[in-house]
Amino acid sequence: MALSGIQIYKMLPQTNCKDCGYPTCLAFAMKLAAKQVELDLCPHVSEESKAQLAESATPPQRLITLKANGNEVKAGNEVVLFRHEKTYYNMPGLFVRIKDDLLADAIKEKVAAADTYSTNYVGIDLVLDGFAVEAVSGSSASFSAAVAAVRAASKKPVILIAQDAGVMAEGLKVLDGEAPLIFGAGAENWEAMADLATQYKAPLTVTGNTLDELADLVEKVKGKGIEDIVLAPATRSLHGELTTRVLIWRLAIKKNFRSLGYPVISVAGDAGDPAKEMVSAAQAISKYAGFVVIDSFAPDFVYPLIVLRQNIYTDPQKPIQVQPGLYEINNPKPTDPVLVTTNFSITYFSVANEIEGSGLPAWLLVADAEGMSVLTAWAAGKFDAERIAKSVKAFDVASKATNRTIVLPGHVAVLSGELEEELPDWNVRVGPREAVDIPAFMKQAMT
Repeated sequence: MALSGIQIYKMLPQTNCKDCGYPTCLAFAMKLAAKQVELDLCPHVSEESKAQLAESATPPQRLITLKANGNEVKAGNEVVLFRHEKTYYNMPGLFVRIKDDLLADAIKEKVAAADTYSTNYVGIDLVLDGFAVEAVSGSSASFSAAVAAVRAASKKPVILIAQDAGVMAEGLKVLDGEAPLIFGAGAENWEAMADLATQYKAPLTVTGNTLDELADLVEKVKGKGIEDIVLAPATRSLHGELTTRVLIWRLAIKKNFRSLGYPVISVAGDAGDPAKEMVSAAQAISKYAGFVVIDSFAPDFVYPLIVLRQNIYTDPQKPIQVQPGLYEINNPKPTDPVLVTTNFSITYFSVANEIEGSGLPAWLLVADAEGMSVLTAWAAGKFDAERIAKSVKAFDVASKATNRTIVLPGHVAVLSGELEEELPDWNVRVGPREAVDIPAFMKQAMT
């Protein structure tokens, strides 16, 4: 049975030395109880305590890290079934697959386009995580050349896919010193693949048709000293993949079944059709994949996937925020109005985009509401007349917007009287309730 934080604390040195990175032993114990850290972070714990704490100190799902040239992609280390129970810690890595039957120039062109792809979403730059190189030619030379071409065009982490250990070895030689994911260990070749994983200190993917096969192969691989493992269920139907991932996750998280306590990789590119590939990738992101491999790369294909991933794997306890301050939109003059909103990123970008789209200049005052939306912040007492007035003074708005016209969001019109008392020299107006109505409001009421 898992130990509580207090029970774990009693087994720690209780010196509060901070060597683990936490301010107190109790804080570290609580993290251990939540399975969010490894016991190895404490250099002073006794061997006896280590043995007793082994079960509670290890997260139900092992953390797997792919490394290359200072870049990392992490999967696993999750402790809950659903995000609202606590949070998810590592979003699934998105990898574009490259097959070794392509010419080197074609590989470099595709990799370069995907490597530089970036899109800004609510103030966050979203990118792809790496590349998967698959040996389809059967040639060691072609595979190593393809890996070299990928590495020449990108420094991001790599997944190597091959069934033949000899072919895999040639690809690994190109990436010596990195930690790529070795994908290809099955019932017939697991020993040779495990030897390569040991030699190159790389995580290893194991494949099985059933959960029993996967669990059995995991134990065999662990017997060879391999601890960093990724699961690759052989099923390829949408229903089969979903069911298998859910069962693996539930067995690891709820039953603490160590043989399946590892991230899962999903090869959405095997769907064979871009539309089906999109559905498969979206399903994998939504339900428990640690790594997702896609074939198609185009901005309109990738964008919905990385936005979906960002939305699901955002910590619900830590809203995405923008920096409070006074923002200039469309080169405002001192005579232009000041619109007010909160620092919740989605609210900010909704308002800012509508103002920018209207073509009319304005100042946008972003008040610190601890990352909450307008109504939520108002209800929580984090967005009131006093806070807005403090923001006006803190950012010296009066010296920049000399006409002193300030516009409140329509949802908090009730604050207008109080804000007039806080800012007696200002003309307080009430704007629309929805951001989409801001352009019409500005054209009709503010010009």
